[in-house]
Amino acid sequence: MPRTPQGQSKPVSLKMLAEHLNLSPATVSFVLNNAPNRSIPEVTRERVREAARHFKYEPSMVARLLQGKRSQTIGILLPELGEGYHAQVLNGAADVLMREGYFFFTAHHRHRKDLVEEYPRLLRQRGVEGILTIDTHLEDAFDIPTVTVASHKVIPGTTNILLDHDRAAELALGHLVRNGHRKILYMRGAAFSSDSNSRWRATVRVAKLLGLKIPESHIIRLERDVNTPELGYPAVAQVLMRQRDFTAVLCFNDVSAIGCIRALHDAGLSVPQQVSVVGFDDIQSASFYVPSLTTIRQPLAQMGHQAATLLLKKLRGEHTESLVKIEPELIVRESTSKAAGTTTRKKSPKS
Repeated sequence: MPRTPQGQSKPVSLKMLAEHLNLSPATVSFVLNNAPNRSIPEVTRERVREAARHFKYEPSMVARLLQGKRSQTIGILLPELGEGYHAQVLNGAADVLMREGYFFFTAHHRHRKDLVEEYPRLLRQRGVEGILTIDTHLEDAFDIPTVTVASHKVIPGTTNILLDHDRAAELALGHLVRNGHRKILYMRGAAFSSDSNSRWRATVRVAKLLGLKIPESHIIRLERDVNTPELGYPAVAQVLMRQRDFTAVLCFNDVSAIGCIRALHDAGLSVPQQVSVVGFDDIQSASFYVPSLTTIRQPLAQMGHQAATLLLKKLRGEHTESLVKIEPELIVRESTSKAAGTTTRKKSPKS
């Protein structure tokens, strides 16, 4: 291995690798960067690749950028990782980026405005070509290609992937109403979650169309920044100490629904016999809880897949739409049933 005059090993440079192979630095660079249209014999290419592996040669990212070369790196902004929404969207994006040979940084901002503003600058300093955001409030456009998942502010030049929340509310409330539920508790997401306001406005609109009232006493406002069942448990437990005049709970997401079910259980109420519970997202574990969750499915991995695909199209200079709407789906499982005291009206026999 090449050594310094003092005999100490040091990282191998492109020039040192070229001297070892008795080739020009340009030839070695062309091979390692897969430069097209270069008449370099395959045997020479293999010699270069083998030497690079042997000497653990790592090209300098700074040097690549100074030479105007692409970094093949993406920055991803998201609040946090857990088993729920963010992780599944990220997994879908990662599948595309890895398949296309892209590396990515993830930056977790915990909904802190200062970090949402600072992290894009830090990511650009690290040479990212584009930014993908998940559940992140953006105020202004970045100066590099950007695709957002669930950012509800229209920002020129940015592609946004959004769930159709009106349709989601129709599916969730329609299912409960068909099963005789009129007295429903409604969870409203915390203000820092980018979906909260849009989802709540859709819920209020659809409830009005269905003739459902939403009294203040039946609104659960989530404020905690947690992504575990602890989100739903204390909020529902507090309501149960004041009143029990409801037969169903429409939860903000699946993890809050799991906490809700536990709070109902601890208060002596059975799900779904006494109270039906509807979640939102359809996280991977939703079907394994007892009772399994009736929920509104967001195709989370598909949303991440589509976000990464659109970002790569932007990087190639291709046109992308500014808004992509995603359709939700109602998944009926064990946590909902007919409201207590309701029966299915039997049709009278035809004469």
